[in-house]
Amino acid sequence: MSHSADSAPAPFRVAVAGLGTVGAATVQLLADNAGLIAARAGRPVEVVAVSARDHNRPRPCDLTGIAWFGDATEMAARAECDAVVELIGGSEGVARAVTEAAIKAGRPVVSANKALFAHHGWTLAQAAEAAGVPLAFEAAVAGGIPILKALREGLAANALDSVYGLLNGTCNYILSTMRDSGRDFADVLAEAQSLGYAEADPSFDVDGVDAAHKLAILTSLAFGTQVNLDAVHVEGIREITALDIAFAEELGYRIKLLGLASATEAGIEQRVHPTMIPADAPLAGVDGVFNAVVAEGDAVGRVVLEGPGAGAGPTASAVVADLIDLAAGRTAPPFGLPAAHLRPLDALPVERRRGSYYVRLTVLDRPGVFADIAAILYEEEVSMESILQRGRNPGDAVPVVMTLHDTIEAAARRAVDRIAQIEAVVETPVVIRIEHL
Repeated sequence: MSHSADSAPAPFRVAVAGLGTVGAATVQLLADNAGLIAARAGRPVEVVAVSARDHNRPRPCDLTGIAWFGDATEMAARAECDAVVELIGGSEGVARAVTEAAIKAGRPVVSANKALFAHHGWTLAQAAEAAGVPLAFEAAVAGGIPILKALREGLAANALDSVYGLLNGTCNYILSTMRDSGRDFADVLAEAQSLGYAEADPSFDVDGVDAAHKLAILTSLAFGTQVNLDAVHVEGIREITALDIAFAEELGYRIKLLGLASATEAGIEQRVHPTMIPADAPLAGVDGVFNAVVAEGDAVGRVVLEGPGAGAGPTASAVVADLIDLAAGRTAPPFGLPAAHLRPLDALPVERRRGSYYVRLTVLDRPGVFADIAAILYEEEVSMESILQRGRNPGDAVPVVMTLHDTIEAAARRAVDRIAQIEAVVETPVVIRIEHL
């Protein structure tokens, strides 16, 4: 019996919405690695339609023979395709409309859009499930690191205690460069912008919003909860100074912007903030624009994944991996459980965090100041672990650093607020949480 050409598997046809850096890289990767991708998917994966704002802009990918749509939402609804790839970005507007139109038309969606899934992940998962449509967004968290697949599939046998990591390469680059160079935040941010590591408006990155989006998605996968971005406590890195980084080194710590989700008996914590971690912790040596994610499970112990968290190639790598799964018929609920089984997140507010703290005070060097500080700590039942003072300069302002033993955050905050009212304390105290990871 001879096989005719007709028995070759039909190509898996893809429509790509958005031809920016990642969109163009995705089209190019599908072309460059077509043979390998077809072998792994069991059929060719081909781009048949694209949509972007500007038809005439030169792009680093070949669009010959590919249908062009001026309206991405129309493409999602009408193009003759087997999956729609949304690479436009943003939690509302065209990106959301494209995703919803594709689901309504019964088409699987692959996306790199962390904002969309952080804001609307549970609703979209419900809609996709009702329509019988797969939804995949590996590229939305930590770029090229396959962390969602690891949580959903590789670690599926584990009850997870925590998932945490360096989820924003811009912040990691700025903090590690500040440490290496001794320069201050504004200076290093300007350099990061000139190198293309930070946007012209860097607030999404440096204020912790980008990391919060990713953490909200990770939390849902790790703990089987509905995505709840509003429950993430978020602080950025603008207030971190070269002085704090130097003190951290002296105390045996590194400062990183950490996204941390952990399950406690009192609820699930979700926090993004600058954190002091021990200099020998797995994440302490991850520098530059790299991301790293740690998952801790009851059976497996600690798993660390590290790699490039952004950029055209790494993000396209994750997008195409999702397309290969779809083409091969491998699907899973987007958040690891059917949408109806994702329970509402029982959030533990940051005020109830229990842990240790770094506190830097700027105080006038005169008698009695330490006695006043010690009295407040005693009254708030907060215990000091160590104290560092740089130089004596009677009458002048000097930095004083305290580390506090494990305490409830609300008590630590009350104590620091009261200490700030002491006349000899001349600047707003700096407080950084310490995590012994």
